[in-house]
Amino acid sequence: MSLIMTYLPLVVVSIMALGFAPLAWLVSRLIRPNRPTAWMEMTYECGSEPIGEAQVQFKFQYYSFAIIFVVFDLVVTFLLIWAVAFGGLSTMATVWVLLFFAIMILGVTYALKKEEYLWI
Repeated sequence: MSLIMTYLPLVVVSIMALGFAPLAWLVSRLIRPNRPTAWMEMTYECGSEPIGEAQVQFKFQYYSFAIIFVVFDLVVTFLLIWAVAFGGLSTMATVWVLLFFAIMILGVTYALKKEEYLWI
């Protein structure tokens, strides 16, 4: 079997997957009704008319907590994978995993120090 025939199903599924979202967007633009009103153009705020300013002060601490959560989530995922495959790994693989964890801990330490500075 030739190389082209081997990968043909993968190419077809990839084209279908990449083309689905733009095609769905185009079809929805073509078949939807277009009757804008002043009510439709108004900002929607939980079913009531908006009151006051739309811009609010965003606290960086919330973003920092989210980033730290993602880092710990990533570390736990890799740690579980590493723990399952630990018996079959070489010493170099263990060194690379420990280096990865060190970089992650360094990033979290930096984020926490930066957050501590923002609270002052």
